[in-house]
Amino acid sequence: MTAVSPGDPHRMGLLLCVRGLHKRFGGVQAVHDISFDIPEGAVFAIIGPNGAGKSTLLNLLSGIYRPDSGSIVLDGVDLTKLSAHRRVRHGMARTFQKVRLFKHISAIDNVLAGFHTRHDIPIWQYLVHGPPWRRDRERCRDEARRLLASMGLERRACRLAGSLSYGEQRMLEIARALATAPRLLMVDEPAAGLNAAEVEALLDRVGVLRRNGTTICLVEHNMDLVMRVADRIMVINYGQFLFEGAPAEVQRHAGVNAAYLGGQLA
Repeated sequence: MTAVSPGDPHRMGLLLCVRGLHKRFGGVQAVHDISFDIPEGAVFAIIGPNGAGKSTLLNLLSGIYRPDSGSIVLDGVDLTKLSAHRRVRHGMARTFQKVRLFKHISAIDNVLAGFHTRHDIPIWQYLVHGPPWRRDRERCRDEARRLLASMGLERRACRLAGSLSYGEQRMLEIARALATAPRLLMVDEPAAGLNAAEVEALLDRVGVLRRNGTTICLVEHNMDLVMRVADRIMVINYGQFLFEGAPAEVQRHAGVNAAYLGGQLA
């Protein structure tokens, strides 16, 4: 397994522009004045110690939380005040730190649930199940099978989601997010709980997504994975911006190493 070759993010157009995000929970300032850009087609990683505000930031981007101030603009569209489901329609999708699947239905039905924004038939077809409904259903099932195969789950399509291994459930959640055809895929700690072989497989699949043009925003604690896959890395600590740069620059930054207690990134 070779490392994914990062592109040059400075040659890419900007897909996401975030400016001055603030979020307070009571007396706790979870996110304080964070700004960054994600180039189209890049893998952009957000790292930081436990409690740094990474998942809160992802919740702000995806619409689960509303920022107290600041702006979130995706390809020129201001999403700051939009709900989470409307952001999906504009091309945002995400996975969660704790796997959230429909565990009592099959893997392929979990992926089919992700097509809810992409059906192109009149609503009355859901009642009569005419030829347009059958064509749309078969189109979605074909693409769902392709997405499962891309995550190494082609032989698990008919298995209950809850019966899959933890690593397979992680891959299934990514496949379901991809069913929305996102322009920006946000993944929250996808390597958590994976063994070494599963992390290698995850690296391969991130590489495929990059080659297919998917922009990825990655929150992750596995520093080996981050350093091998990311084009740019933003480091936050105590809810504040600490540093942004290429992986090699992040590894050399004294303040980043201090935040990670002296050398995890070395």
